[in-house]
Amino acid sequence: MISTEHIELGTELPTLEIDKITRTTLALFGGASGDHNPMHIDIDVAKSAGLEDVFAHGMLSMAYLGRLLTNWIPQQDIRSYQVRFASITPVLAKPTATGKVVSIDQVDGERRATVELAVILADGTVALTGDAVVAIN
Repeated sequence: MISTEHIELGTELPTLEIDKITRTTLALFGGASGDHNPMHIDIDVAKSAGLEDVFAHGMLSMAYLGRLLTNWIPQQDIRSYQVRFASITPVLAKPTATGKVVSIDQVDGERRATVELAVILADGTVALTGDAVVAIN
């Protein structure tokens, strides 16, 4: 965690480099999350839908952004967190979670930063975008 007194407009969160998304990653996340959609674990089902292979759960990428935030600031300081799914994350993709402070405001006597978030794949594809509001008193 970093000292919140040094957070200013334009502050970039330390990037979170994620290992390649493997079939094991997808099977374990499916079990942990209860999301057993076969599109994420069964290549035959994915191919029957016109895809080349299975792809990662969108909520897995959302979890990576959550980890990016909580590596940077205590969980109890997160005031809101939302995402938009932009593209699928194929198996064997290598995602990176990023964030940048885009505004700082005073709300209810509390200094808050709005952080723009993204999960970007190694080929430049943006898989997930979002934002969070965090307390930075």
